[in-house]
Amino acid sequence: MSKPVCLEDFEVHCSQILDRNTRDYISSGANQEQTLKDNIEAFKRYRLRPRMLRDVSNVNMKTTIMGYEIDFPIGIAPTAMQKMAHPEGELATARAALSMKTLMIASSWSTSSLEEIAQANCNGPRWLQFHFFQDNRITMDLIRRAEQAGYNALVITIDFTKMGKRLAEHRNKFYLPSHLKLGNFNNETLNTLRYSTKAQQQPTSDSVEYKSKHSLVDKTFTWDTITWVKSFTKLPVIAKGILTGEDAKLAVQHGVDGIIVSNHGGRQLDGVLATIDVLGEVVEAVEGRVEVYVDGGVRQGTDVLKALALGAKAVFIGRPVLWGLAFQGQTGVEEVLRIIKEEFKLAMALSGCEKVTDIQPSLLAYDKKFYCKL
Repeated sequence: MSKPVCLEDFEVHCSQILDRNTRDYISSGANQEQTLKDNIEAFKRYRLRPRMLRDVSNVNMKTTIMGYEIDFPIGIAPTAMQKMAHPEGELATARAALSMKTLMIASSWSTSSLEEIAQANCNGPRWLQFHFFQDNRITMDLIRRAEQAGYNALVITIDFTKMGKRLAEHRNKFYLPSHLKLGNFNNETLNTLRYSTKAQQQPTSDSVEYKSKHSLVDKTFTWDTITWVKSFTKLPVIAKGILTGEDAKLAVQHGVDGIIVSNHGGRQLDGVLATIDVLGEVVEAVEGRVEVYVDGGVRQGTDVLKALALGAKAVFIGRPVLWGLAFQGQTGVEEVLRIIKEEFKLAMALSGCEKVTDIQPSLLAYDKKFYCKL
């Protein structure tokens, strides 16, 4: 493959080199993938209103996120089982985040342990994503391990009471390859679960393990569960999966320290709004009381610019990181981040923004042809 010049180039390469099981797991969304597609298309509905004759000779992309300085407002979203894309998996991604001086959110469903990821990231800012589990001891154990390993915040995925119906995974009878294991859960934890392998034509311990990880998740948690988590950790708690102003207000009332506007990359409930379309509503609802971030569909520097203009403190990218990982490990992830970083810098300059704080709502216009005529 020739040298990639945009994030889509990495996607094309991955479609050619990854096996179907891995490729479809990374790329697919729920049901008919309406939300998956709209996450990307929605950015096109927002147009830019650049300002001219401003000094942009020294564009500065630095910002802070939960008090930690990063070189540019683009972080790495949590994505599961990264060793399916590359043998070094999460460790390569962690080193890339450190090299590029940005933030990584490690998934609790990683194929490396959270301690290994922390060691690979050294002194870089890092958050741990997790779900609420049926057994509170599993939740508490992950949090204590995160504290001891030096993580800076906890990200709770709140839109995963049940797994969305992903047709590609059903067709492929998705399985975790036999040489891989979930890094944060031991066999004893998985063996305490009740599971059925009847749906598998040729069940293996690894396919059982993948199915079992979803059985770990608590389906009864409420906003009070976040209050419970806040009661025994001093780490900031970020709620990932907010899509309405109503829930944003509830999240703040229950003590969250940050919000990630997210629809799980279109992998949960199909037909929900694109994240960029609800970002402004969430920002308005929290009234500056917590930082707001967004993920879903970010593919180019102008997408980042638009998200910040709507009030996001930073954006997170998921699938493009996996494309870079599959392309060339740590170097590939660094290249993905470098390309979108430079695109963002160029977009800032051409819009008349010398620093991140210059990016204001007045920079955007909503394309009138998309207004509802009902």
